[in-house]
Amino acid sequence: MGESFGALSTDFYIDHQLQVKMDLPSNRETLLGVFDRMRREYPTMDRFRRGKAELVLESDPAGGSQQMVGLRRTSVRSGWMNPPTPAKAYKMHKTVLELTPFFLSISPLDVDFVELMYGFDMQASGNHDAIVFDALMSGSPLAGMLDVRGAVPLDCQPLLTMALNEAGDLQAQVEVKTRPGSRAGKPADGGPPEPISVILALRKYGEVKDIKELPEILTGLAQRGEDLLAHRLVPNLLVPLRDAIASGNSDG
Repeated sequence: MGESFGALSTDFYIDHQLQVKMDLPSNRETLLGVFDRMRREYPTMDRFRRGKAELVLESDPAGGSQQMVGLRRTSVRSGWMNPPTPAKAYKMHKTVLELTPFFLSISPLDVDFVELMYGFDMQASGNHDAIVFDALMSGSPLAGMLDVRGAVPLDCQPLLTMALNEAGDLQAQVEVKTRPGSRAGKPADGGPPEPISVILALRKYGEVKDIKELPEILTGLAQRGEDLLAHRLVPNLLVPLRDAIASGNSDG
């Protein structure tokens, strides 16, 4: 599946987030302990920095692939841009879920949700919103709203959230993000075109009985996520968008 990701997008990434209800510890020894342990597991992650409201350990993005682990006030997140295979990205996220709860004293009662996110960046020139509209909405009843002389889409970013079970604690969200700068028709700085992003995020809400269940929860999210990717996201969003970008229907 990783090869098909590369064929459908300029970049793809598989990210994870563990959201908790109470503030995480903030002392230096504890936080550095987390990052030191992750660096031993993944030696290429050797760049440590303070981001906006976050401490981040990451690898060098050379070669187009990059791994990261970040700690925020109430969340732990990890990501891998352009992983060699999805399995390797899942393994890294599971390592984070196995290590960080013990370093950060996360209780089963403290767990708010576990999230697994798949992201696809599709480089596109021209008006992103016109591309998305033509690819995903053309011919629909909503498309009639644009049947006005001289009308051009300025904000077309579909967002859909759905429950995947009766309890409603397993949810999926699909979002298409455009870049405002594309409405001018070309990058303002003369650089390469910005991407249209397609994101599939799956969340499992609720407390857990045992903190050791977290990697298993991630496995369940990955299974549902790959099924939605193969049977829904790829044929219904990614392929139409790819075809619209390739056809050059981007002037709006």
